Amino acid sequence: MTTIEKRVHELYWDKDVNCARTTLLILGELLPIPLKEQTLHAAIGLHGAGGFRAQCGLVEGGLMAIGMYYSSLHKEEEAIVSVCYRYAREFSDTFGSLRCFELRPGGFRPEDPPHKCEKLTCEAIAFTYDFIVAHQE
Repeated sequence: MTTIEKRVHELYWDKDVNCARTTLLILGELLPIPLKEQTLHAAIGLHGAGGFRAQCGLVEGGLMAIGMYYSSLHKEEEAIVSVCYRYAREFSDTFGSLRCFELRPGGFRPEDPPHKCEKLTCEAIAFTYDFIVAHQE
């Protein structure tokens, strides 16, 4: 297991943390991005808008991490917005959508296996980390 796989598994299975907060926590460790408790509280309902299956929490966590990381590098807002746009486009091209509705076609049902998106989460966090590192210029 990679570091990302180990941390996703731990956060999902041991702490039942949602995808957006898991993304933020792991990217915060890898980059590093200091995370405040308030930021993690803001991401509590960002797993497809509380399960509504709107924008995926993996995307939202990635966008939040991009904003925090590039702000820490003193990038201008316009540059950060541009990187977020590129990220959304590349995420969509890679995974087929930004929407939980398409990324998790069956929705959130009681009969689903626990942490159904674990593999996708690992792939999305690795993708987001690589994207951030590649676009630091």
